[in-house]
Amino acid sequence: MIKELSEEQIRTMTIEEKDEWWLKNVYKGDMPQLTIRSALTGMLLGGLLSLTNLYIGIKTGWTLGVGISSVILSYAFFKMMQKLKIGTEMSILENNAMQSIATSAGYMTAPMMASIPAYMMVTGEVIPMWQCFWWIVVLSLLGVLFAFPLKRRFINDEQMPFPEGYAAGVVLDSLHADEGNQGIFKAKLMMFGAGASALIEILRADTLLEKFKMKFLAIPHYWDNFLYKFVTPAILGTPLKDLTVQWDTSIVMMGTGGLMNMKTAMSILLGAFVNYFILAPVMISEGIITETSFKAITMWSLWGGAAIMTTSSLYSFFSKPQIIIQSFQKMFSKKENKNHQLDKIELPMWIFAVGIPVVGALTVYLGHIWFGIHYWLGIIAIPLVFIFTLIAVTSTGLTAITPGGALGKLTQITYGVLAPGNVSTNLMTAGITSEVSLNASNLLMDIKPSYMLGGKPRLQALGHILGIFAGGLIAVPVFYSIFHGDISLFTTDALPLPSALVWKGVSEVLTKGLSNLHITAQIAAAIGAVLGVVIEIVNKKMNGRFPLSGVGLGLGFVLRFADAWSMALGTLIFWAAKKLCKNKEGVGYRAFVDNQETLAAGVIAGGSIIGIILILLEQAV
Repeated sequence: MIKELSEEQIRTMTIEEKDEWWLKNVYKGDMPQLTIRSALTGMLLGGLLSLTNLYIGIKTGWTLGVGISSVILSYAFFKMMQKLKIGTEMSILENNAMQSIATSAGYMTAPMMASIPAYMMVTGEVIPMWQCFWWIVVLSLLGVLFAFPLKRRFINDEQMPFPEGYAAGVVLDSLHADEGNQGIFKAKLMMFGAGASALIEILRADTLLEKFKMKFLAIPHYWDNFLYKFVTPAILGTPLKDLTVQWDTSIVMMGTGGLMNMKTAMSILLGAFVNYFILAPVMISEGIITETSFKAITMWSLWGGAAIMTTSSLYSFFSKPQIIIQSFQKMFSKKENKNHQLDKIELPMWIFAVGIPVVGALTVYLGHIWFGIHYWLGIIAIPLVFIFTLIAVTSTGLTAITPGGALGKLTQITYGVLAPGNVSTNLMTAGITSEVSLNASNLLMDIKPSYMLGGKPRLQALGHILGIFAGGLIAVPVFYSIFHGDISLFTTDALPLPSALVWKGVSEVLTKGLSNLHITAQIAAAIGAVLGVVIEIVNKKMNGRFPLSGVGLGLGFVLRFADAWSMALGTLIFWAAKKLCKNKEGVGYRAFVDNQETLAAGVIAGGSIIGIILILLEQAV
């Protein structure tokens, strides 16, 4: 049973009293935590699960947490080892250290779906794979260094919830509290979802099946392919399939929808409907969009979509100034730690004091020699990182949402003024602030369950660093293998990279100005900018009950309609299950209601990993 302070205790106790209470009631001393097996398991699972984030990121621009998935898989594996009498079950803190490594590996893929491909598209040059690896590693390490000085304020003192981390802590506690049946059910459910999703992906791989003389097993990539044998539905002369209005046979995006709320999913679907059923057909018929392809349509529609997402994110962010104020109040509070026992398990502050200048200087140097960022512009990025990390950690601690996109846009605006006309500097400096703040926030999200369960913080930090290298060593080579040096594959149906398109588009607007866009795109951007603010104003007045999400609506303009529809369908299926499944002991309720996240995560993991493997196999054979 997890022991926690009450809200009154959090408000009234000093940080020294909270530390004493934690050491007495929660801290588990020398219980095994970062062991060789937990480290190796975390690195292996994290490396594999980083491919799920890579796959989903390429398709949607989003990253998903892999912590709970790794916890369940690890628990099930070592439980099986124990039953076979060839190993022992992990301790709860070993499993927690493992999930920290896996989560770190999963999140470090973010630059490969945003700033890095955007930079390649702008410059026409492929960043060497080894440079990409070390650039991501250095930014991730800087995030770790910025995070730890904030740990005692946000977690020990303020006891912020960090919702995803809290959920991981609860799952760990329930799995290791002699509730073996529940843990085994979760593992079986995840494996079922993963197996079903993987099987569908294999049956969709018609090219490979044909080479192995198994073409008779193949299923179409889209269910509506049957329709096109008899009729070709179109809007204003453009076939629906050329507008990406199709029903994908893959269920990976449906699993992604299972992790969304109804408001976000329906907003995405609405944005996609407006774009592909109304705006795009009109623009094609008028000759403004000159090709009937996803890439051509998105190069027009991203301006309206990006404008909605940007203004919505920024207004929502700055409409809560207390987050910014609280960030600085926490950081510069003069409370000090007087508990020497805690000093022995916390990360020493000299690492922060020495590490940030050293790694920060390395970041500036690498930015200069690899991406042409002038030294003084790189130096300015470091204090921006400090400010934005404070803000991002506070936001993540309260809501589990890290506003990396909004913070990146702020950096792009800043450098649009400081370095006008320099698109590459605009992109890569924004990549620095976004990636560092993301890593800092995610590290504290990882530390939350460790604090809840009584683990050692310095071991958690070491585990996070191991995860950075594990994710990089697997995800970076796989990413380069997918496009094999051909930048023209970016923004195609196979590699849509919507997030990179938005980053590229925003940087070009900020450096070249809106006058270079077609007048209709300018109008769409203006309307989108206003609409994003209006949605957030109404949403705030209605205390979050307004049925539209500005970010979701804008995202619908830069995703394929097929992906938007699949995600919305996934959300609707789980919503319907909650309405229809009333028997709490029934399999339907336990699978689709009690363990919605577990089932959805399994579907995503199985389909994503096999999807990546199949892409590589098709290129090899």
